[in-house]
Amino acid sequence: MSKLTFTNTACTYPIAKMSNNKTIQSENTSDSISTVAGLPEPVLKVVRIAQTKKASDVIVLDLRESEAFTDFFVIFSAENTRQVKAIVNAIEEIFLQSHLKPSHVEGSKHAEWLLMDFFDFVVHVFTHEARNFYGLERLWVNAERIEVNQND
Repeated sequence: MSKLTFTNTACTYPIAKMSNNKTIQSENTSDSISTVAGLPEPVLKVVRIAQTKKASDVIVLDLRESEAFTDFFVIFSAENTRQVKAIVNAIEEIFLQSHLKPSHVEGSKHAEWLLMDFFDFVVHVFTHEARNFYGLERLWVNAERIEVNQND
C-alpha cells in the first residue's frame, strides 16, 4: 500500500496520527486528515486521485494568508499531455460522483497546462516543460509550500 507524507518548510504534517518525530506513515490513506494536516478534504482527495494516475512533483500552496482569489493551489506534473488529460478526467469523474464539478476548466485544447477552478482551490496540472516555463511556484513564493511525497 502507498504511504503519504505531507511536508512544508517548517515541519512534516502527519497523515493519521502524531508520532514523536511528527512523521506518520498511514497504511490507510482513506482516513480523514484535514484537521491534522490543516488541508481541506477536497484538496487531499485531488492529491490522492492525481497520485493514482502517477502525477509527480505534487505541491500544495496555501494562499489563505495572501490576497489571492482562492485558498489553495494544488500543482502537479505529468509526463505528457495524455497523462495531463487522464489526471484531469479522473478528478472530474470522482468529483462528479459527489455532485461537485469545477466552475471552470481551462487548457483542454493543448493540455500542456490544465487548470480546474473549484473556487476554494485551483488545480494546476502541467507537463514538466510547461511547469518549468511558467514557474507558478515562483510567482507565489510567499505562500506556504506543502510538498506531498508518495513513498511505496
